[in-house]
Amino acid sequence: MQREVISPGHTLKIKTMNNYTENANAIAEVLSSYFKGVFNGDTALLRKIFHPKAVVAGDVNGVPYFKTIDEYLAGVGSRKSPQELNETFRMETISIEIINSIAIAKVHLPIFDFNYYDLLSLAQTDRGWVIVNKLLTNVKIY
Repeated sequence: MQREVISPGHTLKIKTMNNYTENANAIAEVLSSYFKGVFNGDTALLRKIFHPKAVVAGDVNGVPYFKTIDEYLAGVGSRKSPQELNETFRMETISIEIINSIAIAKVHLPIFDFNYYDLLSLAQTDRGWVIVNKLLTNVKIY
């Protein structure tokens, strides 16, 4: 089924999904791409699943962290990836909550010497589900 969403200046055609399972599966695919992109340092893949105006914010060891998606992807592209460093893939989805065309995913990304937890805000757009906001923090393990 297609529905039209009219906003100032343009009309978007958005494919609506009929049930929670279809939405959850589509979001799980985005999260899988997110994990692969981060683990392999694949900025082209990450760019496909982030909205171009996405913001990345949070803290790393108590230090505030605020970047545009372009700044974030530049950092991912300039470092050695966990895959290049022969790390074990341990990323996982903890939860997904979906309300209409918005969702929040809580994910865990233990990479390098970090124990990251992210809250990813997603929205259903004319491109499908995309990440519109990434909140992150490193939880130290003592």
